[in-house]
Amino acid sequence: MIIKSARFIKSAPDPGHYPEATLPEIAFAGRSNVGKSSLINTLVNRKRLVKTSSTPGRTQLINFFDVNDVMMFVDLPGYGYARVPEAIRKTWGPMIETYLSTRATLKGVVLILDIRRTPGTEERDLLAWLDRRDIPALPVLTKVDKLSKTKVMQQQAAIARDLGVPPDLLTLFSAKTRQGREAVLGAIADRCGLTPPAEEEAAAP
Repeated sequence: MIIKSARFIKSAPDPGHYPEATLPEIAFAGRSNVGKSSLINTLVNRKRLVKTSSTPGRTQLINFFDVNDVMMFVDLPGYGYARVPEAIRKTWGPMIETYLSTRATLKGVVLILDIRRTPGTEERDLLAWLDRRDIPALPVLTKVDKLSKTKVMQQQAAIARDLGVPPDLLTLFSAKTRQGREAVLGAIADRCGLTPPAEEEAAAP
């Protein structure tokens, strides 16, 4: 899948502020500091479309990005970071749940996990919640460049056991080496019903 354009549309706290639901949407969810911003930036070939920060918990609204004028990437607030003020953290759960449960154009959720960390209750609960609502989850393990190949395989298997999913369902990704970029984009294109590059070439005159 070739990314030709990506632009920020708006930030929103609730459905009354969401952009018009005209394009298929893919949401990105994950614990704070798992590399969510770096993942999105790598997917769209932009260094700073989504602002990265050394301070976790900076994303406090739902951010919408138009990609190729054919789909929307939706950056959800990171969860699980204790230093964020309690009043703000309490708004994130309802904010995220409202979006996920009411957005008719939502086609799937990229669930991002740091391959070096053990999944917590939040990740397991979110996967179960999505499954009950028939919302496809696309689990991605980030920062694989931080580990040896052997350790990557061990962690992939261990995380799969924790989440109760097959290991091959977990896509390995590195923003540094761009490993896994095409696999993630391919899964997103499939969920959004977009034509894969091979089919685009075949259809060209």
